[in-house]
Amino acid sequence: MTHTSKKPFSCSNCGKCFTVSRNLKRHIKRHTGQKPYSCSECVKCFTQSGHLKTHMRCHTGEKPFSCLEFGKSFIISGHLKRHMRCHTGQKPFSCSECGKCFTQITNLTTHMTCHTGEKPFSCLECGKCFIINGHLKRHMICHTGKKPFSCSECGKCFTERGDLKTHMTCHTGEKPYSCSECGNCFTQSGHLKIHMRCHTGEKPFSCSQCGTRFIRSGHKWGGRGETSNCFACGKWLTKRGSLKIHGISYRGETFLAAQRVVHFSLKGNVCRNA
Repeated sequence: MTHTSKKPFSCSNCGKCFTVSRNLKRHIKRHTGQKPYSCSECVKCFTQSGHLKTHMRCHTGEKPFSCLEFGKSFIISGHLKRHMRCHTGQKPFSCSECGKCFTQITNLTTHMTCHTGEKPFSCLECGKCFIINGHLKRHMICHTGKKPFSCSECGKCFTERGDLKTHMTCHTGEKPYSCSECGNCFTQSGHLKIHMRCHTGEKPFSCSQCGTRFIRSGHKWGGRGETSNCFACGKWLTKRGSLKIHGISYRGETFLAAQRVVHFSLKGNVCRNA
């Protein structure tokens, strides 16, 4: 053990320093692997009694920290503090390279890899690398085929917990995301975000060929992403086949000589004339 003026207790294994000895003792357990506090429900073990106490709330369902604005409850105070930034708009963690700000330090850490190019998490099966560990875990399902999250109502399985949560709204009918302008409700926050563009007029996706702008990237015209135009009367139809049928009814001909089909790419709203 060595001493410094501000943090006199340092770890002989990694050199990390602490202000009080009990913090050093707690830290040492990380090197020894000692986890003396075990859960009686699932036998999961912890290095600190406080961590065990917090973990037990997963079994009891206790959520003692609640948001006064929204009423949502959390297991630990840190999650509540993080949630409150949704209401305050506070983003205390900023990038030293580009100045972009984040609500969580983990998001900032992940963002920094955009500047460094670092991908520290690699797949042992195929060698593909990832920025964060969560992406690697999700990728590993491609090799294992595992879908650990199953619906208690219909038994359908999912690779991610978020997908299961979204799926459950099919059974509950819950639409927790409501529009502040018109009151329309949605099952997913992403759907609400897209809907809000109807009020703001925002159209962030544009066609590189003609400049037509769209509310969402997957916007399409017609049932199969294409429309057809009759040059004789100007009527627009959703399919090539519809144009042919329209030609028969309009001019008694099997095919129209003058026709134009505009195709829309579902990924980029790129249109082309055929």
